Order: sequence, then C-alpha cells, then structure tokens
Amino acid sequence: MSEPLLSMRGLTKAFGASRAIDGVDLDLSQGEVHAIIGENGAGKSTLMKILSGAYRQDSGTMTLDSLAYAPRGPGEARRLGVAMIYQELTIARHLSVEANVMLGQERSRLGMVKKSEHRRLVTGALALLEHPDIRPEARAGDLSVGAQQLVEVARALVSDARVIVFDEPTSSLADRDAARLFEVIERLRLKGIAVVYISHFLEEVRRISYRYTVLRDGRSVGTGRTSETDLSAIVAMMVGRDLSEMFPRVPHEAGEAILDLSGLRVATLPCRADLTLRRGEILGIAGLVGAGRTELLRAVFGLDPVRAGVVRVAHIDHGRATPGGRISQGLGLVSEDRKGEGLALGRSIEDNLTYSALSAYCRWGWLNLRSRRAESSRWMASMRVKATGPSQPVGALSGGNQQKVALARLLHQRADILLLDEPTRGIDVGSKAEIYRRLGELAAEGKAILMVSSYLPELLGICDRIAVMSRGVLSPARPVGDWTAESIMEIATGGVDV
Repeated sequence: MSEPLLSMRGLTKAFGASRAIDGVDLDLSQGEVHAIIGENGAGKSTLMKILSGAYRQDSGTMTLDSLAYAPRGPGEARRLGVAMIYQELTIARHLSVEANVMLGQERSRLGMVKKSEHRRLVTGALALLEHPDIRPEARAGDLSVGAQQLVEVARALVSDARVIVFDEPTSSLADRDAARLFEVIERLRLKGIAVVYISHFLEEVRRISYRYTVLRDGRSVGTGRTSETDLSAIVAMMVGRDLSEMFPRVPHEAGEAILDLSGLRVATLPCRADLTLRRGEILGIAGLVGAGRTELLRAVFGLDPVRAGVVRVAHIDHGRATPGGRISQGLGLVSEDRKGEGLALGRSIEDNLTYSALSAYCRWGWLNLRSRRAESSRWMASMRVKATGPSQPVGALSGGNQQKVALARLLHQRADILLLDEPTRGIDVGSKAEIYRRLGELAAEGKAILMVSSYLPELLGICDRIAVMSRGVLSPARPVGDWTAESIMEIATGGVDV
C-alpha cells in the first residue's frame, strides 16, 4: 500500500462517563476500500462522525494527505475532500437530481446561479457512475432507493471528494441495486478515491474491501487484509469470543393453528396469500424487495386495507380489524421502517417500549411511572439494550439497539403472534445470534412467529417452514429442509411458478 492518504492516531471521544471511542488508530490509502466492522455500539458511527466533522475528538490527531485535518463541521470536511453517505439518505425528494447534487455547493456569480456549469458538473459525475438512466432533470423522489444513493455519490464527486464513507449502504437495497453499487465503488477505487465501507454483511466486506479494521468497545482490536482473514476470526474479534453457532436453534414444537390467512388480497398490490401459522413455530417469508411481503404483514396487522379474503386469529374471523384491535387479539408488528413508523424517535426508550400496553400501569387515570420504569429496565436488560437508561431518547441509540427496543415492545405487550419485518436489518452478527436464540426461546414458549427477511441464511438457519412471495403471490409453506437458497431464488425471481 502507498503512503496513507488519511491517518488517525489515538482518537478518543467521551459522552459523559461513557467513552464511545478510546485510542483508535486507522490508516487509509488512496484507491483503497477499507471496511470498518464492529457490533452496534462499538464506536463506528462516532468515529465516522469525527471524520466527517459532525463531532470533534477529545484527543488524538488526524492527517489528510500529510496535512493536519480537523474539520469544524461537515461542510468544511466536504470542502477538504471527505464526504459521508449515511444509511438514511439525505435526499430532497421534491427537487431534481441536478438540484440535489449541487445542494450546498452551488456555483454562482453576482448572486446568480451558473446553471450551465451545474449541468456540466452533474452530467460529468453521472457519466463517471455509468448510469444513463439517472437524468439530471429527473425528480429525485421518483427514483429507486439505489438510484437515490447514487445521486449522493454524484454529490460527493462534484465536491472533489478524496475519501467517501458508506454507512450500511446496502441495508435497504435489492440485490440488483447492491451489485450496481459495488460496480460504482470499484470505479471510485480505480479513480484513486479512498472508500470507507461500514457493513454488518461480512460477505459484502470480503467481496469489495482490501483491508479491514475491527472496533470493539471503542477500541481498534484488529486490522489486516480481508482476503487473508477467515470470517470466523473477524467475528471472534468483533464479539470478543468464538461465535461458532451463528444460528442457534432452541428446541421447540409446533402446536395448534393460531393464524389463518385464506385468499388474502391486499389493496395496494395484487397479493394472494393462503397461510397457516401455528403456535411454537417460526415461519419465514422470502422474496425480493417489492414482492409484497411487507404489504402482507401490514394488512394482517390492520395497517393496510384488505381487498378480499379472511384473516382468522385463533379460528375466529376478526374481519378488518384496526392495529389496536389486532394488538388486543395478541398480534404485534415490528416494522421494516423502524425510524419512519416503528419507533417514536423523539420519545424515550420507556415510552416506546410501553406505549402499546400502558393499561398495566394505569390506575384512576394516572400512570405509575416508577413501576413502568422498573419494568422498562427489566426488558432493556433482557434484550441487552445499550443505553444510559430508560429515559434516554430512543433516537439517540444505534440502529441495532433501536431494533432491540422494537422487539422488546412486542414482548412487553405479551403478543402471542409476532409479525417481524426484517427484524435483524442493521444489527451486528453478535446481536443477530442473540435475537435468533431469543426467537427460538419464544417459539418454545408457544409464541407464533411470522418473519419476513431478505437474508436467506437466517431464514434457512432458524425457520421451521418457509414460503416464498413472487410478484404478490405467496407459495405454499414447506419445511425448511425442503428448501435451498437456489430453490428459493428460483421462485422469488419468477423462474418457477408458485
């Protein structure tokens, strides 16, 4: 490798008594893809916020191109050549692609925008990405998530970024869009741009990165060439122990039917679903993004209208129930979009954990706040939520800890039927194993779990039966032993009729 383009030495950052990062070192070379790996709360986000100028380190130094680097904000970091592309995209949906790319870095003269120069810069950046389907005049909100992500990359290119940070870039992308992104990253690398890649998908890390650095408890605990390191060794560094059992299976046995879907059709998509879910069972639904899996769960929970068909809970046809009615019938939903609708980000952990079942703390119209806080603390400990306490705003937590709070809410409300839409998205491998074990324990207690996932290894690893949705049509559910990743994808892509 060449002389480091970016160097970090002994960086520390504390929030009160908690040290988010503690003496981190990192080198990044020109034209290198460097993966930053670690569990939720390991310090990845804090480190990248220091790099992008959102935070200032308490101690330690950074150099960029052998010069001292200490940005006073994200704008200055971008002007110095460091761009950050967050997991939650910062797109102005109502503006054009061109306006989004130039936002905050407009070229002007005497107060007038240089439109011709804008078009030249944007066209050049999009040409480098080699995606002619993304037009400068197109409305950004009409593009797919993958295309919107490339608009952010174009914005970084226009700013002459020498370092681009990708934070969990494929967490909301279909396989095709993810493959397109990998091609773009390779072109950036060949252009000499250094890429920092943060991901919980170790298969992706092995595919596109040259080197990696593992963070644990705020410290860098390992670095090396990705191709020369076993994934099991990387996982062990992440969690501080050997995690040989990625998909722990807790013995459980299916019992009586508790949820029946008969000829269910959803108003928003031409879905057709027949399904029976039993107590003590984990049933997975596979399929491509946009196949209708999320719409199916939302309809069952009463969030989306049902066009036809019947939903029976415990053999009773409850008709078109509301979400509140479904909760009273024993259903609970973890939304795919935890930030948009799954959590109230501005409210506390205890509010989010208990909102769906406050009656246990009510007496004569008053809430017993002490009792609620004690119960919230118990569930936080049970789910290993890393936070300062129940009163901390849930929006201040890492994505993985937010997801744990969303799962804890269902357990707190004592749901018998858990509808889980991408329940481990954005969660590190150690926490995933904990959640898989917890789901097995819940099935052993007689809970019924219906889980949508785009990650085939987890469906094959923990489910008892799997059904596949393709273009709104759900296949019959079959025992997990009857499936392979290939057979699932054949149906999901329409290669085999349902």
